[in-house]
Amino acid sequence: MFAAERRQLILEMVRANGAVSLRELARVVQTSEVTVRRDVRALEAEGLLDRRHGGAVLPGGFTRESGFPQKSHLATAEKTAIADVAAGLVEEGEAIVVGAGTTTQELARRLARVPGLTVVTNSLLVAQALAHANRVEVVMTGGTLRGSNYALVGSGAEQSLQGLRVSRAFLSGSGLTAERGLSTSNMLSASVDRALVQAAAEVVVLADHTKLGSDTMFQTVPTDLITRLVTDEPPGHDDRAATELQALADQGVQIAVAGAGGGNPGTAEAPPSGRQVRRDMALPGQRRTRGGPGKPGAQPLRGAAVLPDQGQAQGQAQQDRARVADLRRR
Repeated sequence: MFAAERRQLILEMVRANGAVSLRELARVVQTSEVTVRRDVRALEAEGLLDRRHGGAVLPGGFTRESGFPQKSHLATAEKTAIADVAAGLVEEGEAIVVGAGTTTQELARRLARVPGLTVVTNSLLVAQALAHANRVEVVMTGGTLRGSNYALVGSGAEQSLQGLRVSRAFLSGSGLTAERGLSTSNMLSASVDRALVQAAAEVVVLADHTKLGSDTMFQTVPTDLITRLVTDEPPGHDDRAATELQALADQGVQIAVAGAGGGNPGTAEAPPSGRQVRRDMALPGQRRTRGGPGKPGAQPLRGAAVLPDQGQAQGQAQQDRARVADLRRR
């Protein structure tokens, strides 16, 4: 395929999906990621698209939301690894909320094995994944069905969450930055996600590296309310994603990085797929959020490091920053 043909196809894919990873672009145009990255740079120079951490998006700074068919084929390996790690955070007998998204759908498939679990969700896909789990109780919100992501939204969904209290919420979104936190492209989805957050003592965000640094229209979870981020290891060339991880860690977000190798099994259970988990980045300072470590009545996340004194906390924080810096050098 000639360069002009490749670039036209890349442009059509980005226009159709809103955001596409370099890996997916390389697969479709049947060339290397290095070549695709060069094509994306050329298209960006012409103002036809914007580069984002391991991918490309529509120009203008804010990515628009892709439909479920497009999302389900993006970063599938990364989403699987993230779901493996996130499932290890859930205890038997817990009550949790799980938001809509393809990554949370992967998580739900693994939660089917957790006995005594109660899952509150506005996602038909999450509910479907748990429909035949005998030991899991599924509670669905009310609301109006949004067909593009099979989620219940609107005032009915929000009202059904009033008065609810669970241990933690698992949420995904369209973008994540240290400045604004988690965001999404749809106002109705953002409003329901905020209601899910209000119902939880702790918030766990599931976001693959392509979403790091991307900013979309509607904020759902500000950074100071995010207890933990579960993500995959950014590619070595993706300095921007690694920088965003550093900024999130500096603001007190615990970070668990799922990858294909290495790890510390003491911080999270080895996932059933055989993937290993990189060591969690422990809380480098006192959380400012309700329900975070050190708050009355808060339940610590399984695998989170316990910091007994200020000196150890500072030492651990330095190790965390060094670990993120190592990701950037890769």
